Amino acid sequence: MQPRRSPLALVLLGLLMEAPAHPYELQRTIRRRGKDRVVNVGQRAGLYQTVNRLHRDGLIAVRETVRETARPERTVYEVTPAGREAFTRWLREMLAEPREEYPEFPAAVSCLPMLPAEDALRQLERRRARLSERLARLQEEIAAATGRLPRRALLEEEHRRALLAAELMWVASLTEDLRAGRLAWD
Repeated sequence: MQPRRSPLALVLLGLLMEAPAHPYELQRTIRRRGKDRVVNVGQRAGLYQTVNRLHRDGLIAVRETVRETARPERTVYEVTPAGREAFTRWLREMLAEPREEYPEFPAAVSCLPMLPAEDALRQLERRRARLSERLARLQEEIAAATGRLPRRALLEEEHRRALLAAELMWVASLTEDLRAGRLAWD
């Protein structure tokens, strides 16, 4: 059976291709690099489950177990040749093949007509304001990093900016249609 890919597994393999590390160090690196905006490492249990799965599937191996004085033992992992192959295959597939993903917002949009029109408009206006704030903050971050970092280091932020801008434009259009009565609700 083929090992199951996931965004977190891809990022973990990529980091382990750079250098062996223990799971806590991987989580810290993900956060330090801002990759926690693209993979969920909020719950350490999910990260450990993914590390265990990669190990079980032979994509990573234990390099060593270390103990620092008063700390618990830490298992340091390294990527295997099979892990390098899986990383490259998954990366190519994820880049080339659009895949259905199931975020919350489209599910909420599918149920939007179940709210009264005024409430739907109010909630969408709140989202519009939050999207606008996020987009402005992200644009500031990108502007601050431009020139300091090579563009390739900003690609995921550029992608996030494009998605935020598109969603903001759609939500703005929808709220205008609701406000103007161009969208029949009853």
